[in-house]
Amino acid sequence: MLTFILRRVAAGIVVLCAISFITYVLLYFSSANIARNILGEFASQDQVAAKEVALGLDQPLMTRFFAWAGHAITGDFGTSWFTAEPVVHALENRLPVTLTLVVVAIVLIAICATLLGMAAAVKRGWIDRVVQTAAVVGDAIPGFVIAIVLVTLFAIQLKLFPATSSIVPGAGADVWIASLALPVIALLINGVTGGAQQIRSAVIKQLEKDYVRTLRSRGISEREILFKHVLRSAAPAGLTVLSLQFIGMLGGVVILEQIFALPGMGALAVQSTTMGDIPLVMGVVLYTVVIVIIVNLLVDLINGWLNPKVRVS
Repeated sequence: MLTFILRRVAAGIVVLCAISFITYVLLYFSSANIARNILGEFASQDQVAAKEVALGLDQPLMTRFFAWAGHAITGDFGTSWFTAEPVVHALENRLPVTLTLVVVAIVLIAICATLLGMAAAVKRGWIDRVVQTAAVVGDAIPGFVIAIVLVTLFAIQLKLFPATSSIVPGAGADVWIASLALPVIALLINGVTGGAQQIRSAVIKQLEKDYVRTLRSRGISEREILFKHVLRSAAPAGLTVLSLQFIGMLGGVVILEQIFALPGMGALAVQSTTMGDIPLVMGVVLYTVVIVIIVNLLVDLINGWLNPKVRVS
């Protein structure tokens, strides 16, 4: 197991370094006139040149990248070029909002998708048809459309939830719940049917195997067979889908955070990219990649625990 973990960690570090370098290169070639944008159109050419030197924009690409990487390894991501706020502080204020939204949504999706998928696989009939139809419809409707419908109905017309977020540093649990309720529901509606479809297929495949018939011939209850044996064997497929949904949500919440005015990582990414704030953009990218690597590692470990063949392979 230790070798298994070390291989995954090493692969994650390689991916992190590669994405960091590629992102920095892309930002390097799109960083023209940043000093002018920071100082304003009325700044003199000498002031702009001095600002470029202060920011290191006069240095070659590799020199700038390794200087940034050397500080990043120690946890110093620099300060925002436009607001002078430390990058780490900006990310620490935004990350909890995005992570709370995505984690709550993925937990609810996992529970609902498992129950719906197993019901469709075992009962078949109308439940199966509803799940398959809902999966097609759910994949066809973009998440932002669902979000706009929810805002219009439950926030503007019925006034059950706030239309925009009221989350600020130090806000109470009631503010967080009210502000995140509609975004979580939007993610849940958009993701649960696809997850249920995958669980359904995996459970049906397991129910057709010989060991299930053997367990039934021994007189073991159907509930024990389903939850103790079939679900465990079908779990790797569901976990893979959930991990992909989690990663997709990290990027997809950009639009939801704009719609609901949530102060999360997505809004910060859009703002910093638009302004060309390289330290802030790199911080967002690095944090996001680390989260993705951790999620993939956890899924691999759980799959290895559920299925020892994964560890061997």
